[in-house]
Amino acid sequence: MRTVNLGDMKVPAIAVGCRRINNLEKPEAELFIRTAMDLGANFFDHADLYGGMKSDARFAEAIDMKPSIREKMFIQTKCGIRPAMNAFDLSKDYILSSVDGSLKRLRTDYIDVLLIHRMDALVEPEEVAEAFGILQQSGKVRAFGVSNLNPMQIRLLQRYVKQPIVANQLQFSIAHCSMVSQGIYTNMELDSAIDRDGSILDFCRLNDITIQTWSPFQFGYMNGVFLDHPDFPELNKVLKEIAEKYSVTPTTIAMAWILRHPARMQPITGTMRIERLKECVKAAEITLTRDEWYALYTAAGNALPCKPQKNQATS
Repeated sequence: MRTVNLGDMKVPAIAVGCRRINNLEKPEAELFIRTAMDLGANFFDHADLYGGMKSDARFAEAIDMKPSIREKMFIQTKCGIRPAMNAFDLSKDYILSSVDGSLKRLRTDYIDVLLIHRMDALVEPEEVAEAFGILQQSGKVRAFGVSNLNPMQIRLLQRYVKQPIVANQLQFSIAHCSMVSQGIYTNMELDSAIDRDGSILDFCRLNDITIQTWSPFQFGYMNGVFLDHPDFPELNKVLKEIAEKYSVTPTTIAMAWILRHPARMQPITGTMRIERLKECVKAAEITLTRDEWYALYTAAGNALPCKPQKNQATS
């Protein structure tokens, strides 16, 4: 599989999300993980809270984690959300204890990438910096990143944290792409021009921060999957047409749409179905044309300023 950069690591262009792996029985989970690795998708995304803190344990149990297996994969996890307390927590003590818990459940001595899951309103960036330093010096974490943070939040951390921020995990799909649309609609009095995230796309590109896209087939915030959804007839029509051209499925083309962006994003799958995983991984072999990319973008309802819309003035 082709690769993208995460700091000084070259990792698969498509990551495997393990949020729901706790729903698989051990033999099913083992087959899923081994299939992913055989496909070259050996980057696995976790979080301490996934599956009620059971997903990472099921992952390690299923694969019978040993050093010989561990060295063949990249493991990423996240911390900072405490659902039982209905709170976020980026204190030094919580970060350190969360990583120790993840290491124990994953049966490994180190994490390749640790992400801050969400910004804690009460964050003390000095504490985050101290925790990152301890984790790096102890060899427990190789690299650090964030998830769902805007540019100013990242800059706040960067003022204190010595390690590079190598990734930012953000929701992104054909039907959820405001971070692209706001750039296209710059200087226009339309909702699409509203900058809701501080130009996070450009910020990440300027600072060599790889965007990892979560929910690559969702629209809205967990509103559902746009594939074969009745609210997206034109998008599904175009997806099928392009899929037929490349002899793949619409799922593959929807993933290839993300990979086509020059920011060199790393989509994260969420499926626990092997056939669906294969469709996702196939996207790494396809490079959509500019016309195909824009055809999909507009088919999802993202009209371009060069094409006037009803009751909307353009310039």
